[in-house]
Amino acid sequence: MRLLIALLLPPLLFFTIGRPLAGIICLVLQVTLVGWLPAAIWAVYALSQYKTDEKIKAALGGRE
Repeated sequence: MRLLIALLLPPLLFFTIGRPLAGIICLVLQVTLVGWLPAAIWAVYALSQYKTDEKIKAALGGRE
């Protein structure tokens, strides 16, 4: 579901993963039609990093 959000509404993804400043920057980037594609790519990349971080936290037993 988050992948679909990342492709269609990239700024919303950043807010769902707890990165509001990146969401605002992404929103400004998406306002231009040319900036929509880089914003979507950035959101998909951020989602993959978020999933990796979650897996590492789970493997360490919630410690950081």
